[in-house]
Amino acid sequence: MAYATGRCMCNGLLRHPFSVEHVTQLVRHVYGERVSFYCGDGEVAPGVSVHRVGGHSDGLQVVKVDTARGPVVLASDAAHLYANITRHLPFPIYLDEPQYRFAQERALALAGGSLDHLIPGHDPLVLAAFPAKDGIARVDLPPHKPLSEFL
Repeated sequence: MAYATGRCMCNGLLRHPFSVEHVTQLVRHVYGERVSFYCGDGEVAPGVSVHRVGGHSDGLQVVKVDTARGPVVLASDAAHLYANITRHLPFPIYLDEPQYRFAQERALALAGGSLDHLIPGHDPLVLAAFPAKDGIARVDLPPHKPLSEFL
């Protein structure tokens, strides 16, 4: 929240992913007591936790969800694509490159070191690798085959 309403938004490249309407709506939700803040890591519900990683943007968090197949980490913008991790290529928009690399390492560690348990925020490969219906991937189920075979 501090990032989306702070000094970094003076930079057109950094504010590009944000819309003033969405940020304004979020501020309204804060005033409506519909937002919870987590500084660092925290459990938001049984089996669902958030973990601060930063890098792409200050305060960025990944979400770890306990599933029947083990923990699944929703990497959000810590890894836009599997290639960001496997090829060690950062997405071109980030606030802090060393922190961005740490974010990917931490997300992968939270996923037990397994790409099969890490879900990038924007990779179309997720729909190909995991059982899907109507454009929605079931990442609580195992992939059709190990992700390494898709990469």
